[in-house]
Amino acid sequence: MSLDARALMDRLVSFPTVSRDSNLQLIDFVEGYLDDFGVKSVRVPNEDGTKAALYAHIGPEVDGGVVLSGHTDVVPVDGQAWDTDPFTVTERQGRLYGRGTCDMKGFDALALSAVPLALQKGIKRPLQIALSYDEEVGCVGAPPMIDHMVSHGLPRADTVLVGEPSMMKVVTGHKGGIGYKMHFRGFEVHSSLAPTGVSAIMMAAKLINWANEVNAENADKTPSELAADFVPPYTTLHVGVINGGTAHNITAKDCLFGFDFRIVPGEDIGAWQARFHAKLAEIEAEMKAIRPEAGITAEQYFHVPGLVPEDSGKAETLVRQLTGDNASHVVSYGTEAGQFQERGYSAVICGPGDIAQAHQPNEYITVDQFRQGKAFIARLVDKLAE
Repeated sequence: MSLDARALMDRLVSFPTVSRDSNLQLIDFVEGYLDDFGVKSVRVPNEDGTKAALYAHIGPEVDGGVVLSGHTDVVPVDGQAWDTDPFTVTERQGRLYGRGTCDMKGFDALALSAVPLALQKGIKRPLQIALSYDEEVGCVGAPPMIDHMVSHGLPRADTVLVGEPSMMKVVTGHKGGIGYKMHFRGFEVHSSLAPTGVSAIMMAAKLINWANEVNAENADKTPSELAADFVPPYTTLHVGVINGGTAHNITAKDCLFGFDFRIVPGEDIGAWQARFHAKLAEIEAEMKAIRPEAGITAEQYFHVPGLVPEDSGKAETLVRQLTGDNASHVVSYGTEAGQFQERGYSAVICGPGDIAQAHQPNEYITVDQFRQGKAFIARLVDKLAE
């Protein structure tokens, strides 16, 4: 199966791998594509087998290679006004429209297009492909994949390149994050007797108000040296979706919402967790003083370490050589780069496209950015062949 980078992107985008659904059809395709070149791949399935990550090794069985890492899932298109079929790549006026063209099946296609080129060039340092699932819901699929790569004897790469859209700039730092699924359990009474019951919604509002207070407190602080380049240059707390209550005249029995932190590098995630749980304990004690059966459950569903800029890191050195970009860049979103780094890899972010287009209706990557990505991959393969 010989497909160029553009044809590969067309195929990858055609698989509607929204995070809530399976990605196995895409993984089947990638596995078959690699197998046609004699490249064996390894699947790392999730617990129920509905999704899988995949990695592969190309070149000599030695350490010191380069990992091209991307994710296979995309965000939903529900409720978005698209002018074209989101799962068909459509080219118009120098732009390639489609869900995932920018974030980040465009890069995945470029990474896969490197395989036949690497085989043809006879690379001396290996190339590894790593494709994860559920990045869009908290980088959930990457850690088991990375751990499998480490524990199953894959030659150890010394550089990880995560191809999130960065306009081909070298990004050396990103924020970390932790996210919780919150469930406040109240006690229902008629609202005329509200003091004898516990409103899950009104108690949850105390935690949300605390988040606003902490955000304001953080905004007033002088940023640390590591935080200064971020936008915003401080840790943020956020609630995006909230549900609860039965009727207007009943104290709410339940309130469910997501609560997350975006933590600047250099700050202790554990310290933020401790502060968070202390606040929960304070609110829960107030709830139980009224009704002992009331309470709070906080289920952590993602934990993404920040990417800390490395001092003369191998990944940064290599990618700066290939791009010519020597400026300083950091981003506020999280990626698996921090998870690779946490496991001892040198990692950076560099990929085609503008993050401003990610998750948007009519998502696109420009033809020029895709071409720049293709040229970068060719230079990388040449470097590995030296």
